[in-house]
Amino acid sequence: MIPSSSSLRPSFRISGAAGLLTALGLLASAPAGAQALQPPGDLMRPGQSQAAPMPPAKPGQPVVLAAQNDGRAPRATVDRVTAYYNSVQALSGSFTQIDPDGSKRTGDFYMQKPGRVRFEYDAPSPVELIANGQSVAVRDRKLNTQDVTPLSQTPLRFLLAEQIDLATDPHVTGIFQDDRFVTVVMQEQVPMMGTYRLLIMFDAKTSALKQWVVTDPQGYDTQVSLSNLQVNKRPDPKLFVINFERMLQ
Repeated sequence: MIPSSSSLRPSFRISGAAGLLTALGLLASAPAGAQALQPPGDLMRPGQSQAAPMPPAKPGQPVVLAAQNDGRAPRATVDRVTAYYNSVQALSGSFTQIDPDGSKRTGDFYMQKPGRVRFEYDAPSPVELIANGQSVAVRDRKLNTQDVTPLSQTPLRFLLAEQIDLATDPHVTGIFQDDRFVTVVMQEQVPMMGTYRLLIMFDAKTSALKQWVVTDPQGYDTQVSLSNLQVNKRPDPKLFVINFERMLQ
């Protein structure tokens, strides 16, 4: 949102989930003329077919997991990835984001479970994203704007949960494995918006979180890949402060 020329104050608004599903997906939107992308090359190579996601599990119903030719991960692998990710309470490093039009952004991130993360985009991008445990704010320093939404209405709530259970989460529709990744497929219906899909990829050998892809209801993909990871090095708590008062002055 661009402030009117008659006002010197920054704008402030509470946005819905759709607005924030474009970061990490959040900061990308489907531009005019953009084409829906296939899953990233690390996940699908040319000519390679992807295992079809299973139907969504009903609330409280465990996802069916088995070692089969369709690529579904065995229960032992799912339990290993779950245990490792639950042991990671802090994570920091670099990220690369590929938007639906193919443009690339980079930056640094800092995460502290439960519910806290900060994404700082490299110049020339003026944007930063902060989650403080309850809310997520997307700031644009150039436009002097800030959009805020409840953390519970974004895909970040899963990545930032203190504990997860991949085998029983009702939004998990399938878990697949190849030589490189254990891929968790999540799906969520957003009222009046449509169905969003989230692919979360963990390293098949180390179980480390490597990348994710957010697909919006129109089929546009935003990919985020992580690198230079530092595990369980606690970030400065000040990194996760959202300045609501400054925006309301």
